Amino acid sequence: MGIENEGKGAASKTYNYDYEQYDDENKNAQTMIEEIMADPDLPHLKEIIIGSWGGAWEEDCQSIIDGIVENKEKFSHIEKLYFGDMDYEECEVSWIMQGDYSELWAAMPGLKELTIKGSMDLELGEIVHENLESLTIICGGLPVDIFKKIQEARLPKLKKLLLYIGVDSYGFDGDLNTIKKFLETADFPSLTYLGLTDSELQDEVTELVLDSKFMGQLETLDLSNGTLTDKGGQLLLDRIPLWPNIRKLDVHYHYLTNDMVKNLKKLPIALDISDQNEPHKYKGEIWMNPMLTE
Repeated sequence: MGIENEGKGAASKTYNYDYEQYDDENKNAQTMIEEIMADPDLPHLKEIIIGSWGGAWEEDCQSIIDGIVENKEKFSHIEKLYFGDMDYEECEVSWIMQGDYSELWAAMPGLKELTIKGSMDLELGEIVHENLESLTIICGGLPVDIFKKIQEARLPKLKKLLLYIGVDSYGFDGDLNTIKKFLETADFPSLTYLGLTDSELQDEVTELVLDSKFMGQLETLDLSNGTLTDKGGQLLLDRIPLWPNIRKLDVHYHYLTNDMVKNLKKLPIALDISDQNEPHKYKGEIWMNPMLTE
């Protein structure tokens, strides 16, 4: 079930079921947490990656979350946790049934990195954690309630925040005011990496971020995977030089023209501007899509 990887002295292991295990062997989230706890490698791991727990489109991962909380002493040494690392062939991101993480924060005080993929039925509760340094949520649409929970979070050591905004068809039920209020209200004093990505309003999101209080403390600005056009590109071209603290700009997967790409490449910072896309014309209308929706 697991695939073990060694990296920089910290052991990592992936736990994953394929469809046959789920369908023929009755493997699910409950059996997965039982196998994780019985794994002799567990005491030596620093990172646990939860892939597909079988039928992720019809069963959530709550049993795994609850198992960690109820047996928190067995997981106190874990520093990195990823829930939902699966590709579209295993389960479309918008179909992944997530869980309630409300009790996880207190149960894992040593956790430094948390990644969650999927936003269906996702609950975060009151987020209070003294040591979390990285929070990533990958989804086709991030609900307003999740934005608010992160907006109100107390994460004094958070260095990296990466959120996929997505589209309304797959879970994003907010608007630009949601993003604006989030940027005005959230308080992350240690933040150096901000990613607000995968939006069909990427130009407007870019403007809000460039106007935000976080610009003076960031080292990496991630506005990738969305419908960024020359409108947003010009804002970046004009404003990024005003912030010498910005060392890297990530806008990969975009709709910038060749001329704008050339101009942005002149910025004296590390730049990811790969994956250039062309707008799609259909019945006289122009269509652009974020990288990840369904």
